[in-house]
Amino acid sequence: MQTNFSLAQLTDPNIAEADKILRNCVHCGFCTATCPTYLLRGDELDSPRGRIYLIKDMLESNAPASETVTTHVDRCLSCLSCMTTCPSGVHYMHLVDYARQRIEETYQRPFMDRMLRKVLATLLPHPSLFRTVLKLGQVAKAVGIGHFMRGRLKAMVDLIPSHLPPAAATDRPGVFPAIGQKRGRVALLAGCAQQVLRPAINAATIRLLNRLGIEVVVAPEAGCCGSLTHHMGLEAPAHEAARGNIAAWHHEYSSHGLDAIIITASGCGTTVKDYGFMFRGDLVWRERAELISSLACDISQYLDKLQISATPPQKLKVAYHAACSLQHGQKLKDLPAKLLRQVGFEVVDIPEGHICCGSAGTYNMLQPELSASLRDRKAANIAKVAPQVVASGNIGCLQQLAPAIGVPIVHTVELLDWALGGPVPGELTRH
Repeated sequence: MQTNFSLAQLTDPNIAEADKILRNCVHCGFCTATCPTYLLRGDELDSPRGRIYLIKDMLESNAPASETVTTHVDRCLSCLSCMTTCPSGVHYMHLVDYARQRIEETYQRPFMDRMLRKVLATLLPHPSLFRTVLKLGQVAKAVGIGHFMRGRLKAMVDLIPSHLPPAAATDRPGVFPAIGQKRGRVALLAGCAQQVLRPAINAATIRLLNRLGIEVVVAPEAGCCGSLTHHMGLEAPAHEAARGNIAAWHHEYSSHGLDAIIITASGCGTTVKDYGFMFRGDLVWRERAELISSLACDISQYLDKLQISATPPQKLKVAYHAACSLQHGQKLKDLPAKLLRQVGFEVVDIPEGHICCGSAGTYNMLQPELSASLRDRKAANIAKVAPQVVASGNIGCLQQLAPAIGVPIVHTVELLDWALGGPVPGELTRH
């Protein structure tokens, strides 16, 4: 694609990067075949190719983002399926992330939209605050307040879980020692929303790694990875969260050594692995950010290195749902399913496995109609394979699909922990 940025514009590192990405696009349109919003709407502007044209025009003209640009970029899930499909290596993720940043800097959203985004950016990254609000929301939901709501507010109320597990000790900072001979030492990202909604995931991860001889540290001062605000175009809070993690993990690496930084929420993993790029122009943080990105590791990657094997207590039929951030963002499509088969589960593929479930961070609250359509499409495809349980590697997918599929859905690591001597996953006992 030909671009027309001025020399002055190209002195901006973000514009220079956008120029490089845009020039790789050859207009082929392969991306439209796998774009969820294009499949639903059939509108070229709701495809990656269409959004690329809109972003190109916005950046070249150096004009404030228009309502049209904002509408169609907002509808993008950042599922990154287009990057898997693209034959030209267009790094759409970095382009749309920068477009979102420009939108937030130059476009005046309607008041209610601004307020909702501010609420989400304030609540979700802070577990104690998020937990308190969810408890209040459960009370409101119980008295039927959702019946009087519409649109986004109703979608938010509908997403409030009926069951909220108690906080887990494994989410608090501390060192969890290896059992038996020590084989390694890793840091675990406890996360933000995950430790409120499903603390059993981190608990299962620590138990399993400890039994395999791995010491696990939940580092003080490490918190939200920054992805929730990053994908809303809020650069300052996203970078602040990232710097906190970089500092905390670099201290652990320098003081006691780390083999890896384990991440169990694949959306977080995609962002942490991108810290090096995010801080590429920052002379103070760049080197440490690159190191942290190189250490970041999805739990499935690390377990694969340990070469686990077992016989499960019960040979369940498991449908593996590959989270977009794992299969498209991190290019780890089949590894979790391989591990589940390795320990004896029967694993079946879900039709249209490359299509997003509609969760996508805050997307199911900001774009509830599109999100619900994708959720229902995914649920119908899961029903076709009639599993006894569904496994996935991202908290957003678990929460999105749980009310819609009629069978338990758990994190992959919970099944692996169970197969290798851990307790039955709580979702299985509840069902």
